[in-house]
Amino acid sequence: MIERQVTVANELGIHARPSSMIVQTAQKFKSNIVVVKNGAVADAKSIMSVMMLAATRGSTVTIRASGVDETDAVEAIAGLFERNFDEP
Repeated sequence: MIERQVTVANELGIHARPSSMIVQTAQKFKSNIVVVKNGAVADAKSIMSVMMLAATRGSTVTIRASGVDETDAVEAIAGLFERNFDEP
């Protein structure tokens, strides 16, 4: 298992579009991937699960993956956060 903490930096937080981007990215991998915020665990392959985290700007979340491609999965999803989900 590998995990990485990231901070939500985009102004609107993890709303519908970023949630969709997380899910689309997660579905490319075989690993089990979750996003954790304050103890709440969301399946990264489920848009409703990710949206239920209600991660606002400034929130810290942990991306956790386990499986054959866990490192690539965590890096790909962390990359979305690092580039602010392509939002200005």
